[in-house]
Amino acid sequence: MLSENIHRKCIYVNNWSPVKTTEVFDTYWRFAAERQSIFLKRFKCEKAPWTKDSILRTYKFTNAYRASDRVSQFLIKHVIYEGEQDSSEVLFRIILFKTFNKIETWKLLTEELGEISWREYDFRVYDRILTRYKKEKRAIYSPAYIMPSGGSSFGHNLKHRNHLKLIEKMMNDNLSARITYAKTMQKVFELLRGYPMIGDFLAYQYATDINYSSLTNFSEMTFVMPGPGAKDGIQKCFSDWGGLNEIDLIRLVADRQEDEFARLGLHFQKLWGRPLQLIDCQNLFCEVDKYARIAHPAIMGISGRTRIKQKFRPNTDYIDYFYPPKWKINDYIKCALSGNNL
Repeated sequence: MLSENIHRKCIYVNNWSPVKTTEVFDTYWRFAAERQSIFLKRFKCEKAPWTKDSILRTYKFTNAYRASDRVSQFLIKHVIYEGEQDSSEVLFRIILFKTFNKIETWKLLTEELGEISWREYDFRVYDRILTRYKKEKRAIYSPAYIMPSGGSSFGHNLKHRNHLKLIEKMMNDNLSARITYAKTMQKVFELLRGYPMIGDFLAYQYATDINYSSLTNFSEMTFVMPGPGAKDGIQKCFSDWGGLNEIDLIRLVADRQEDEFARLGLHFQKLWGRPLQLIDCQNLFCEVDKYARIAHPAIMGISGRTRIKQKFRPNTDYIDYFYPPKWKINDYIKCALSGNNL
């Protein structure tokens, strides 16, 4: 179990000077390796339990790779690559889906409207559907992160109305073309960051989601922006940052991942040859922050949180895994499922 191995001393020298790490730093790598192992066991339809680690068996954690999570998989396959591939239509679908970040809300809209289309968009129709859903006491937003209400920006008393107006503004600003012409992922981040209710965290998440599509084609190793959870995890992993900032530390972790797995004698199974990217390392800091609340209760982060809210409940719905075609790993998945090698 990870939680049983956290105090073991490694015979290798942790050469991060002048940066100083804590015991949570080694847990970061053990967590990444074990969480990816669980993912691959579930991918192969192996029977539970998929790990001996009591914390991972009890609480909910995201995958080591962000794109492997259920919501990201739905976004990639059913939102981005199903439907018209015109840039404005793709952007509309992405922003609409990610605003609520909930598969059930997307399915509700498609059941009511058929094809989701900016060309056919009508605020009154979308508002009527979402308002009715809320009146039935059903959640339309994911609890994964808190979305600001936006009342001061657009003047509506219901949050979803303000978000619909925000999406309208983005689309009417011809944001899809501006994103398509952007030269860097950071520029896409800055374009998104300029809108009301879009802070650093959401802008980075949206830029990453857009980059799954054909609108942009940036390496995920070119830009990163840590969210609040990642900042907590970084605080727990490093006792002295050696003059670096959070972005520097995420980059170092991504760059040195193979050395760190080797140092700890861990067999990390890449995503069909794809190493962890900056977005994945950022997310892993967020997840190890949660894990450390149980495994390392004496080491506190910025928020001071001590509990993990969400318990693990396995979802048995089958995922037909599909990643952005430009990553060139989908053929490897087909071969893995058929038992063949490329």
